Amino acid sequence: MRSTCSPGAGVRVPQPYDCLNGVLLMELITDEDGQVAPRLNDITMSAEQAREDHAIVMDSVMKMLCAGIVHGDLSEFNVLVDENGPVIIDLPQAVNAAANNNAKSMLERDVQNMTRYYAQYAPELLSSRYGKEIWTLFENGLLQPDTALTGYFEEDTALADVDGVMLEIKSILEEEQERQQRLREEDE
Repeated sequence: MRSTCSPGAGVRVPQPYDCLNGVLLMELITDEDGQVAPRLNDITMSAEQAREDHAIVMDSVMKMLCAGIVHGDLSEFNVLVDENGPVIIDLPQAVNAAANNNAKSMLERDVQNMTRYYAQYAPELLSSRYGKEIWTLFENGLLQPDTALTGYFEEDTALADVDGVMLEIKSILEEEQERQQRLREEDE
């Protein structure tokens, strides 16, 4: 059997078939010989294959976040590899990204786990910053399923202008006090 894509998110996961007495029956992921597909940690690959598969996994992480979820335990032990590439498994612990205060750190950990694994074969992947890039796009409402990720992210190291913010707040409070005073005078 070949793995399918999650129709809503476009992420390669096993197709669920049924839930019987609390047991989820899912598609069997197989390799090109029809044998049970190996876990990612059980295979070796070229640097080129590592870069390609890493890009697929980063795209999957992004698409899951676009669908509102973070895997939360993504590692080389929760990815199978069939003839078409990585298939993400073990999603029961996935969290709602908007409702979980730890979603950002979980996403970054998922990305770091996968990057560290693939970097065994393509060390240059260690310099990528996909986790921060993906989360920042998400926070700013700019993340879309077709977003082209770069792996590049530059931290904003500018110091906050606290004095400027406080002056703005003071100005707004003064305006509101003046408005309230005008309303009281109109009522008299």
